[in-house]
Amino acid sequence: MSRLVKKSQKGDDKAFLKIFQQYEEDIYRMAYVYVKNENDALDVVQEVAYRAFKNIGTLKNPAYFKTWLTKIAITSALNILKKNKKVVQLKPEYEEYIGLEDQDTLLSITLHELLEKLNEEEKSLVTLRFYEGYSFKEIAEILEIPLGTAKTILYRALGKLRKHMKEVDTCE
Repeated sequence: MSRLVKKSQKGDDKAFLKIFQQYEEDIYRMAYVYVKNENDALDVVQEVAYRAFKNIGTLKNPAYFKTWLTKIAITSALNILKKNKKVVQLKPEYEEYIGLEDQDTLLSITLHELLEKLNEEEKSLVTLRFYEGYSFKEIAEILEIPLGTAKTILYRALGKLRKHMKEVDTCE
């Protein structure tokens, strides 16, 4: 992989495309967690591809290519969210799921709603840790925060999620 990154940094378009395609699905999933719709998530992927291609020369350590892409993805997703805040969003109704007995679908909806209770920083940490499998050290590097701060924010977020889950359980 480092070899492909180095070739990309020297201007090899095909090498960049090959390495970017390895992470395209991960970027899409990460973006979707933030923007919550397919079109905006695809826009994020496109923006990441453009920004990464344009700035590949600034990547100092080829081993951190995926971490670097993830950071660009988060920034791009947050930019789209800021832009969309100017637009009135209707809360999506889950009509297509009504009547379905699919527990995975219902669990997915519940988890999605729970993540919405977190602020962007907390959501980033939960997503990076549990959906993408990054270590605390990698998360701290991606978000450019101290390791201890990353742990504190994650534990605070998990506490909020537990509290909201208890509220959901008592309502049912």
